[in-house]
Amino acid sequence: MTAAVVLGGGMAGLLAAGVLADHVDEVVVVEGDQYPEEPGARRGLPQGHHNHLFMKGGADALDELLPGTTDLLRAAGAQQRGLPHDILTRGPRDWFERNPTDTWLLLMSRAVLDHVVRGQALRNPKLTVRQHTKVVGLVGDARRVTGVRVEREGRAADAEASEETLPADIVVDATGRSARTPQWLEELGVPAVEEDKVDAGFAYASRWYRAPADTPEDFPGVMIQVQQGTGRPGRGVALLPNEGGKWIVTQFGSKGGEPPTDEKDFATYSGDWDHPVIARLLARATPLTGIRSYRGMHNRWRHYEKARLPEGFLVIGDAFAALNPTYGTGMTVSARSALVLRAELRRTGLTPDLGRRVHKGIAKIVAFAWQSSAGNDVLFPGAESTIPVRAEKFQTWFGARISQVAARNRAVSNTTFSVGTFIAPPTRMASLGYLWRILRGPRRPALTAEQAIAQFPGFGTLIEDPAAVPVSHPQ
Repeated sequence: MTAAVVLGGGMAGLLAAGVLADHVDEVVVVEGDQYPEEPGARRGLPQGHHNHLFMKGGADALDELLPGTTDLLRAAGAQQRGLPHDILTRGPRDWFERNPTDTWLLLMSRAVLDHVVRGQALRNPKLTVRQHTKVVGLVGDARRVTGVRVEREGRAADAEASEETLPADIVVDATGRSARTPQWLEELGVPAVEEDKVDAGFAYASRWYRAPADTPEDFPGVMIQVQQGTGRPGRGVALLPNEGGKWIVTQFGSKGGEPPTDEKDFATYSGDWDHPVIARLLARATPLTGIRSYRGMHNRWRHYEKARLPEGFLVIGDAFAALNPTYGTGMTVSARSALVLRAELRRTGLTPDLGRRVHKGIAKIVAFAWQSSAGNDVLFPGAESTIPVRAEKFQTWFGARISQVAARNRAVSNTTFSVGTFIAPPTRMASLGYLWRILRGPRRPALTAEQAIAQFPGFGTLIEDPAAVPVSHPQ
């Protein structure tokens, strides 16, 4: 009888477990937390209070792995919005024209997302979850992992007496940002794995609101992206519709521009981005929660694709590469990484080199997301980085030029967002037509904030009250 053990029962872990269930007799998921019976927050997911989304490329992968999941999410209230057609968007430089593209975002609370995905994954009778269970270490040696040592929470203080070994033909580490994988591998005699880290000191501050009663069903929401390469801290904000007639407002900023968590300054931070559109919206909405903050949003890539790891062991999700969640790519990368695992298992099964092949495939997915996240973050003041900044001036100029042209060119907008949401390969942005449009530059003047907002009748009268605008400071 073949068995797999998955460490971590979050998004990456459950998707990997579902894939493994088609190739082994039993899959055990080890989870340190307790799953809520209904959609709700859980202790081990402090970032769950903040904004969450699946890009189209991730949503497509989710449906491939767990068919029908996005339909269930929509039935539970998840909101689908085209990008930038259905969301008022200001890029790092300009407001976007409302051009239709091939891509969209699926917006929902993390509580609803996890509840639906758990329900889908755990329908498989081969999957069992060991909740309230801590991973103590790996079993095996530098050549092969044969299982894991676990400890049930609340057992006797005698660690040796409370430990249990779970044997496995394959162990998958999906324990996220807090993964202790390097320590576990070191205990087996595995050499240290190369690691890159970029930390611009980003922080979140989020709050949930009840939308005004007269909010239309097609309410677009607002996304204001950070601007890098200016010599000033990056600041951004997103106000997005969610299930149940709620909005979530998430503010984010790099070191020196961190969002505040007190009532007055929270409103001020949202008050002026060429136009006080978000402040006016919040003045009409009803707060449902306090203001929650979250830090620890650095980028970290542990290069398991370059390492000689034991057979029977592989890493997936944030344990492999944790990306700044400001850019919204993390869950999409995890879902597409699970597709890599599925493809390799279908190709050759549980072969000794499975981990090496899966890690190579995941690294290709991570590489583009890393450039979009860490490649931008390294340009903010005070960023700490293990990687050198090469061609900083050109990178800043070229990134700004892409944003400027994409904001007012339908073809460039479609290509940029299609690649950015993982439904088109990065090579699409290297085509001669795309590069020519970027180098030629924008052909029309940038929209003013008023012109950009006027493209969306869904705002209606929600932003008309000038008395709702607080005093604020521009970016």
